[in-house]
Amino acid sequence: MAGQHFAVTRLEGVSREQFMQHLYPQRKPLVLEGIDLGPCTSKWTVDYLSQVGGKKEVKIHVAAVAQMDFISKNFVYRTLPFDQLVQRAAEEKHKEFFVSEDEKYYLRSLGEDPRKDVADIRKQFPLLKGDIKFPEFFREEQFFSSVFRISSPGLQLWTHYDVMDNLLIQVTGKKRVVLFSPRDAQYLYLKGTKSEVLNIDNPDLAKYPLFSKARRYECSLEAGDVLFIPALWFHNVISEEFGVGVNIFWKHLPSECYDKTDTYGNKDPTAASRAAQILDRALKTLAELPEEYRDFYARRMVLHIQDKAYSKNSE
Repeated sequence: MAGQHFAVTRLEGVSREQFMQHLYPQRKPLVLEGIDLGPCTSKWTVDYLSQVGGKKEVKIHVAAVAQMDFISKNFVYRTLPFDQLVQRAAEEKHKEFFVSEDEKYYLRSLGEDPRKDVADIRKQFPLLKGDIKFPEFFREEQFFSSVFRISSPGLQLWTHYDVMDNLLIQVTGKKRVVLFSPRDAQYLYLKGTKSEVLNIDNPDLAKYPLFSKARRYECSLEAGDVLFIPALWFHNVISEEFGVGVNIFWKHLPSECYDKTDTYGNKDPTAASRAAQILDRALKTLAELPEEYRDFYARRMVLHIQDKAYSKNSE
C-alpha cells in the first residue's frame, strides 16, 4: 500500500516577522511565493551566466544516467570552465562530452579551498552578487553558506538530509521536490545521511518494503519560488528543465553544536556523532553475549532509548 501523500503548503507575501514568529517554529517545509529576490530570476539566462560567470574552473558531477546515486557513486567528477558548464547543462545532446552524448551535469559550488572555506556565491561569483537578494529570514550571525546549483534537465538527486536549515531559491527553471519527515527515517533505508531507495516514484517494495510507510510531501518550484527545508527533513530533487538555484544554509542550533571542520554543512552535530560512537562501543560489548542474551538486552536498550530520547510531540 502506498504511503500518504501531502502537498507542501504554499504562502505568498510572507514577511520576516510572520516567518520567524509563526511559521519557522513549526519546523515544516513551506513554499514561499512573492519574495523579493532581485533581478536574478529574469537576468540569469544561459547567455548572461556564460558571459558574467566567465571561465572560472568549477568542479562538477557528470552522470551517464539521470538518477544520481551518491552511495554507489554512479557519476564522475570533472572540471569545466563555468561558461562551458552552463552551455552544456542547458543542452539535451552534447557535441563535446566526457561519458556520453546525453550525459547530465550537476554543479554544487564550493569554497575557494573546500577543505577550509564554505561556499558563498557572493565570494565565488562576485559579479553575480548584485543580482540576487537573500531573504532575511534568519539572523545574520546564523548564516553558514550560500550554494550555487546548476542542473541538467531531467537530473534527479538522491534522497538525503542536511543538518542545517536552508532556503532553496529557484532562480530559473522548474524543479519537483519530494520531502520526508525526520520521523519517518526508519522507513527510508538509510546509509549515513542518504537513502538507498533511488526510485522513489516506483520503489522496489520487495527490497524496501517499509518505504511504503513513509509519508511523502511534494511541491513544484518555478522561477521565484523559495522552499524552506528544515534541518533533518529528507529531500529528493528532480530538475524538470535546465535550472539554476541557490541554497542558503543557516545554523538553527548554537554554533558550538556543529563540527567546526565541516565546510559542507552535512556533518551531524557533535553531540550526535559522540552518541553514535558510544552506541557502536555498546554494540561491540553486547556482541560478547550469546545470541539469545544479546537479542534480549538489545531490545531493552531500544526501549530505553525510545523512552528517554524520542519526542513526545506528535506531528
